[in-house]
Amino acid sequence: MPPTTSSPPACTSPTSSLSITETVNGSHKFTIQGYSLAKGIGVGKHIASETFTVGGYQWAIYFYPDGKNPEDHSAYVSVFIALASEGTDVRALFELTLIDQSGKGKHKVHSHFDRSLESGPYTLKYRGSMWGYKRFFRRAMLESSDFLKDDCLKIHCTVGVVVSATDCSRLHSIKVPESDIGDHFGMLLENEDCSDIIFNVQGQKFHAHKLVLVARSPVFENELLDAMEEDNSEIVISDIEPKVFKALLHFIYKDDLIEDEELSASSSTSVISVFDTLTAKLLEAADRYDLPRLRLMCEAVLCKDISVSSVAKILALADRYHAMDLKSVCLKFSAENLVAVVQSDGFEYLKENCPLLQSELLKTVAGCEEDVSGGGKSRSVWGQFSDGGDTNDRSVRQPWENGGERSQNLWAQPENSNGRSPRQEE
Repeated sequence: MPPTTSSPPACTSPTSSLSITETVNGSHKFTIQGYSLAKGIGVGKHIASETFTVGGYQWAIYFYPDGKNPEDHSAYVSVFIALASEGTDVRALFELTLIDQSGKGKHKVHSHFDRSLESGPYTLKYRGSMWGYKRFFRRAMLESSDFLKDDCLKIHCTVGVVVSATDCSRLHSIKVPESDIGDHFGMLLENEDCSDIIFNVQGQKFHAHKLVLVARSPVFENELLDAMEEDNSEIVISDIEPKVFKALLHFIYKDDLIEDEELSASSSTSVISVFDTLTAKLLEAADRYDLPRLRLMCEAVLCKDISVSSVAKILALADRYHAMDLKSVCLKFSAENLVAVVQSDGFEYLKENCPLLQSELLKTVAGCEEDVSGGGKSRSVWGQFSDGGDTNDRSVRQPWENGGERSQNLWAQPENSNGRSPRQEE
């Protein structure tokens, strides 16, 4: 009798998964203005860029005008990318580019991205770990090259943080398009279909819909309920410019900022005051009609315009219209750049019109001092005043003994200032 053979057991449908290792990339542009003044700060001392986020970690560019290696005797400039936040064994690819400012496009590029790495991506063990070049460029050659123009250097860097994940959704997925409800409501506003309320804004009329306004703004809700009781279909508004009210309605219906050249223009490059910009006036309208998302959008636009010359007035604007996130950024920026901000024209406006903000700035400066004592920074905020920007390797911190005297010193012009940038670190 021939042997019997058993059939293989029935199988269920096989499952699948996909392991993906890729990089999350981000870039930062770092401009160093006043290169000749930065020279001489000392070997191993750097100028740091603002921190930027890539792959969930904070990063910064460190530029060493006199080099990082004492053995080179300041013959080279050094450039490094540093891990500026907590992290362990962060694997990443890097690219450093020194920009050719002649327009010829002959940039100096050091990159991991365009070549295979025998040992894999670079690993940064802990916060403060760096990748870069001690001999990035010979200083004598740099100073006679097209990389230096008008005493200015431009460095671009790209960081690619390596991440790994097991993903099955990419094998079988259905793409859902972005919501277009804002487009539909926007058409309702533009076509004036079924409108039941008219706003007369300095002679210009805007048609709108009570239900939409009531749903979006508690202030409109109160105003329009009163209007309904009075059977009034037209409301006169005399204290808002038509273009501002148009931008306000655009947000209410479409949930985004109106596309306007004036809205995107930077006040730092404009002859008009920050108070007169469309963004500032829209921030006022957001505060008036209790629209927190619009307020935050305006804060984000104004935040990009913060500089030594503009921060004082933007701080006053943020305080006036309850823009707390923007106010916090302005206070921190002012404390970190105290010497330069106090000497700005905008600071005179702050002293004359917003005296209560002085104490808040003092508290922020005190907080920065605590960061110094805790090792968070290498340079005291108050030290900017005590040494006038001296670059000698000496202690500049002073005990906080007389708060009143400190308050007076803050509003006085610093003495013996040599013009050193307050962003410079030792």
